[in-house]
Amino acid sequence: MDAVEEIKSRLSIDDVVSQYLELKRSGRNFKGLSPFSQERTPSLMVSPEKQIWHDFSSGKGGDMFSFVMELEGIDFKAALDLLARQAGVDLTKFQRAGSGEAAKQKESLYTVLELAAKFYQVHLARSKSTLQYVVTQREFSKQTATTYRLGYSPNQDDALIKFLRSKGFTDDIIKKAGLGTKRYRGFGDMFRNRLMVPLQDSTGRVIGFTARQLDANPDAPKYINTPASPVYDKSRHVFGLHLAKDAIRKQNYAVVVEGNLDVIASHQAGVENVVATAGTALTDAHLKALSRFTADIRLAFDQDEAGLRATERAIPIASSVGVSLSIVSVPEGKDPDELCKKDPEAWRQVVTKPQYAIDWIMDRYASILDLSTSQGKRTFSDRVLAVIDDLSDSVEKDHYLSKTADMLGVSVEALRLKSAKVVRKAPVQEVKKLPEMPLVDGGTADQLKAQNKIMALTLFLPSLRSYLDPLTPDMFLKPEAQSLLNFLKSAPEYSYENEREGTSDIHLLPEIVEYGKILSLLYEELYQNLEVIELRYEATRLQIRQIETYVKTKKSQLARAMQTANEQETDQLLEAAKKLDVLLKSAKETHK
Repeated sequence: MDAVEEIKSRLSIDDVVSQYLELKRSGRNFKGLSPFSQERTPSLMVSPEKQIWHDFSSGKGGDMFSFVMELEGIDFKAALDLLARQAGVDLTKFQRAGSGEAAKQKESLYTVLELAAKFYQVHLARSKSTLQYVVTQREFSKQTATTYRLGYSPNQDDALIKFLRSKGFTDDIIKKAGLGTKRYRGFGDMFRNRLMVPLQDSTGRVIGFTARQLDANPDAPKYINTPASPVYDKSRHVFGLHLAKDAIRKQNYAVVVEGNLDVIASHQAGVENVVATAGTALTDAHLKALSRFTADIRLAFDQDEAGLRATERAIPIASSVGVSLSIVSVPEGKDPDELCKKDPEAWRQVVTKPQYAIDWIMDRYASILDLSTSQGKRTFSDRVLAVIDDLSDSVEKDHYLSKTADMLGVSVEALRLKSAKVVRKAPVQEVKKLPEMPLVDGGTADQLKAQNKIMALTLFLPSLRSYLDPLTPDMFLKPEAQSLLNFLKSAPEYSYENEREGTSDIHLLPEIVEYGKILSLLYEELYQNLEVIELRYEATRLQIRQIETYVKTKKSQLARAMQTANEQETDQLLEAAKKLDVLLKSAKETHK
């Protein structure tokens, strides 16, 4: 038995899902409100018998691992670690020789960091001056301080070191966790006399600290962060995500600020879908982590040169990751922390009115440059073209080239010529293009639901397989649906009922076994009690809808291609569009 099967043997999917949602019994299954949509009638089903879940509102589904990955916004390995802890499974027993030591070391680091967080919390409660700073100067409530686990590092050489040694931890582990360092008096605490803000991963585990200066020593840095460790990487860590992810999912956008204390102040002001990175250094890892919850990312960086440059750097990264980047303009002279204190309602309003990042950059340069002069036009075009060249979408590029030409009073051809020269002279380092993954917005969710329904009908009812004849794999979003379509077309008499009973001579491909279970749950909930005539009507409706969606999508792509096509290419594109019309017309006439 491997680690996955061992975990599944100890945990039931309804126990896992019920940690996140309130489930109610519905026959052999359970029902709950979908976490992926705002609904009042439960549409998420959990089957203890099949150990599977399916959300009818979004079309998503899978096993306990996929559910945790969706809700926590983590990858499979992190979900495996999380569920293994819940199940009491020691993953080192399933690892190759040599890899177990690294895993054990990581667990030791998590443990020592958790103890350090509790140590600092205790000392915050004992330090009246630091408590006064938190409550009076930072204006954080005690509840906020508890939620974010704020603490205080004593102004002593080795107070934490002594505590951790007494718990059996070696200096080597303490140092690797970033909690201790060598000083002239010997091995001592990394942080002293500072407000401690724990850094936690997306599941809430402590992975490091940000330490804020409390005294007025001008020679000491205001903030010190935990150095890189086996569990902490500042280029990947998103501060506050463990507390913000539910709000991000519900609001369907995330606000990124510069400072950790900005996040805490925003949370207290009632805007909880706010996170921070290490300063303005936004990376693709940060955006990928956030993209698991939303494709709408809003930056609330300082409106200075550093913030402008950070936004310019972030645009190509956002384009490669596939998220929409916009800017939240905080009133001049204020940062989010200050605005949250003075006018929480203003902050709540500001985050709902972002400006698309490229438009914001163009407006910013237009406000600081004199576009009536040749020098101003040259500098403006230098900066803006550098941003436009990094865009991956050709339609978006054309739009902003036209807008830039209008603002400068020059031709688009002149800008294209300059852009080509700039690219030849100083090529921009190419950002690796990631595979495009369909975002489950409203339209895509509807597509997924329709596709799942027709696959459920044809999987369980061989008599309806003919409805798959005009459908092709590229009409489906999910690889498992594409694989199942090919399989059912190649085996029209195949019976899934025989598969479940173990009497079939042909078995489903391993990669679509879980998908088959999801379709089984869907079929039982929607179709098993309907008459044949109703099922045929439903299959007809779903088939036509599948083709209509496909034709609409393809025609949109052809229309975009025609904008830059020559005469010969245009003729070919028009011919392709005619074929799409024939496909749709044929499908509708077949079922008249």
